Amino acid sequence: MSNSQLGEMFSRYEGNPILTPACWPYEVGATFNPGAVRFNDDVLLLVRAEDKQGYSHLTVARSKDGKTDWRIDPEPTLRSDRNYGEDVFGLEDARIIWLEERQEYVIACVSFFAGIVGEPPGISLIATNDFSTFRRMSCPLMPPNKDASLFPRTFKGRYALVHRPIIEGRADIWISFSPDLKYWGEHRPLIYAKHRAWDCNRVGLGPPPIETPEGWLIIYHGSRITASGGIYRIGVVLLDLETLEITHRGKEWIFAPREPYEKVGQVDNVVFPCGAVVDGTTNELLVYYGASDSVVGLAVANLKDVVTYLKSCDGYGQPHYLK
Repeated sequence: MSNSQLGEMFSRYEGNPILTPACWPYEVGATFNPGAVRFNDDVLLLVRAEDKQGYSHLTVARSKDGKTDWRIDPEPTLRSDRNYGEDVFGLEDARIIWLEERQEYVIACVSFFAGIVGEPPGISLIATNDFSTFRRMSCPLMPPNKDASLFPRTFKGRYALVHRPIIEGRADIWISFSPDLKYWGEHRPLIYAKHRAWDCNRVGLGPPPIETPEGWLIIYHGSRITASGGIYRIGVVLLDLETLEITHRGKEWIFAPREPYEKVGQVDNVVFPCGAVVDGTTNELLVYYGASDSVVGLAVANLKDVVTYLKSCDGYGQPHYLK
């Protein structure tokens, strides 16, 4: 696939931004970074809504086509709960999967550890079957940590969690395994930030892993600090279906801030995906992203085209000192 075709692989929905604070039935300052899943006959988003204190909660928005006529819960759907060690600063950046083995949806989101100096960010796992009642499962890993999702199935009886810890100043994507969603081990790096590239300063998971016949599609964000500030862009990786090792990684970013709502906002020059849904009949891939930490945008692609592009790439993904 040529560079010009690569640039056209993801297109912005003509109605962008699809959700803004003006859409909300109650007062908020920003709406961004939504998780996404198909639920009943709707596309359901779990949107990060930030109040005017700067604290976040999660609110459900529903749409029949995943593009228009959004129906938004009249009040916050899911807030932090100090009874489970989540501090008042809120819940952020949900990723949602249907976990077949447990027959329930599992939300992985950022929370803040109450009672620990600095209230560092960590991960909360929360289960639901109806997106109106919720059950806390665990806060599985030590902070600081973000950008987490379970895989939607187990591997040799083990659950797999993608996450992004900060270790000695590095911000790489890791994977960990658990027999019971409580005790985690076999931690290893999964996707490294690349030396001097567009994603050199930090990388983090976007939507949950998407299973295809050719491998697990990972859409991720990468950040590079420039003289005028950071830029968050989007890249893609393909993992082996069973070993979860990188088989193909795109060298270029595939989607970057371009439109005014992506370039100017609470945080300039940010596109930050957290949710995606696929139409199994048409292969239409809908990727929902936060734009400039202020509003929600939608990018559309053909899943088959994305996988075809990745299969033309090598497994480029190791740190420069391992090349």
